[in-house]
Amino acid sequence: MASSRNRPIRIAGCSGAATDRRHAMAMLAANHPNDPIDVIMGDWMSEANMTARAALKTDDRGEAYEPTFIESLEPAMKDIARYGIKVAVNAGASDTKLLHKVVTDMAKSKNLDLKVAWISGDEVLPAVQKAQKEGKSKFENICTGEVLDEWKFKPIYAQAYLGGLGIAAAFEKGADIVVCGRVSDASPCIGAAVWWHGWNRDHLHELANAFVTGHLIECSNYVCGGNFTGFKSLEWKGWHDIGYPIAEISKSGQAIITKNQGSGGEVSTQTCTSQLLYEIQGPWYFNSDVTAVLDELWFEQVGTDRVALRGVKGLIPPSTTKIGITAKGGYQAEIHWFLTGLDIQDKARMMEAQARHMLKPYSHKFTKLEFTLNGSAAENATNQNAATVDFRIFVQAPSESDISPAKFFRPVVDPIMEGYPGATVHMDWRQGFPKAIQEYYVTLLPQADVQHKVHLWDSSEFEIPPPPQSKIYHSQQPSQPEAQDVKSTAWGHSINGPLGWIVHARSGDKGSNANCGFWVRHRDEWDWLRSTLSIDNIKVLLADEYKGKKIDRFELPNAYAVHFLLHDHLDRGVSCSSSYDFLGKNVAEFLRSRHVELPTKFLNRGRL
Repeated sequence: MASSRNRPIRIAGCSGAATDRRHAMAMLAANHPNDPIDVIMGDWMSEANMTARAALKTDDRGEAYEPTFIESLEPAMKDIARYGIKVAVNAGASDTKLLHKVVTDMAKSKNLDLKVAWISGDEVLPAVQKAQKEGKSKFENICTGEVLDEWKFKPIYAQAYLGGLGIAAAFEKGADIVVCGRVSDASPCIGAAVWWHGWNRDHLHELANAFVTGHLIECSNYVCGGNFTGFKSLEWKGWHDIGYPIAEISKSGQAIITKNQGSGGEVSTQTCTSQLLYEIQGPWYFNSDVTAVLDELWFEQVGTDRVALRGVKGLIPPSTTKIGITAKGGYQAEIHWFLTGLDIQDKARMMEAQARHMLKPYSHKFTKLEFTLNGSAAENATNQNAATVDFRIFVQAPSESDISPAKFFRPVVDPIMEGYPGATVHMDWRQGFPKAIQEYYVTLLPQADVQHKVHLWDSSEFEIPPPPQSKIYHSQQPSQPEAQDVKSTAWGHSINGPLGWIVHARSGDKGSNANCGFWVRHRDEWDWLRSTLSIDNIKVLLADEYKGKKIDRFELPNAYAVHFLLHDHLDRGVSCSSSYDFLGKNVAEFLRSRHVELPTKFLNRGRL
């Protein structure tokens, strides 16, 4: 293996969510003779299943790891063993130790000599409680600004986002598979590259490049054309079966992004920019191992489906790491009515008045009651579905009994006979029954308070110490309210039309924050984009969606991109949100549909 480490390591990303396609790991492993890879990484964690699995563990209601990982691993194990492929995954959720046992037993049942290690240290509720009791930290919520003492929910679990050096150490000891509970999304890539090339904590440039590379490939198909606003160009490239990314990282840290051979989609500077802008929070990108500075980053197309990452800078890591605290948030339910044709607003007002009247004896116990129209009826529609709008009644309350069927479902369904013309309720009544929800609180914990450990197959263990050099970064990232020194404002003739005719965009969620990045394809469009998209103009484009909260802005001039962080824009995050867009992914699509003045000379190049 020593001689092979003179070449770049090839790392494949096989999963970005618990609901990702299950076949990828087996496919990548089986294709090793024709398309060799050294490490398969995957992420099965999100704020949704992190909180759900935390509640499962707290209540002792079943296995608290992510079971869909096993569905992906089991058919791949023989080829993983046959070809000596390493595996590092985020899948342990709230019981990584049990997942380690399950994977170990599965390997033994197949008579496979696979050494399985696991990483601990992400479970940090005792550390939070100790620091809180001793008054060492107020644990300010990095999304909302509130402090933990004022949070109206009782924490039941807390999980830290760990770095990748534990993974690297496990591989160095001979591990074939490393299962983690909650390392950061990009940490498996960092760990794999550190192990392969023998880097240490002083290799900040190399670590930063591996970190950003990990961000690019950790969401599986995204960097290959999934969730890409240029998706229409992918149809002839096989958008029915978009491929999985492979990163080639050299000893110097330079990285190439490509994809598995013969797969659909594409890897281009545009798909890479799309994934780069997903879920970042500003020009500083933090990991427990390194801080990556993104403001000079750019991509270079070096071949078909081959893109080089350029311009990443590395700084010492922060002294803290992000943690997510879970609490039981109560219960929620919803009912949907269908409104068709004319007078949609008036029909909705009538239904709302009737529902509020029926709910009056119980609504004082509700913590949230929302009535929303979703969609719009096409004028002079040629089919009935096109003329139909969803009217949603959504409720949350502290206890299950507060929104029992007698106190929510029946009151909002019973008015059907006195309802609006065509009154029709959705027949999937399961949504109307209470279901448990979890609240999620995002804050920071000193890395020194985290006990990051590696557990090997022989029951031995060792600790990964916090970084010897770290920095307390300012809680406010640099922000530019508007473009500076724009060279020209003479864009020629323009027409009014959707921003998305010219501009790509990508958005996502982190807690209750939403981020949204915009970029253009051509250099001469850059000054127009940055002058058009100021913070004030984003507020105008958000229109009714603007929440009055803080917005940060920064530019990536080498990538022709402008990024915005919408503070506390989402309703408390995915695990308890009342929004249809609980992942924040359609913030970008809404803003691309909004109208601005578009230079016709740019439109003449073709609409996106």
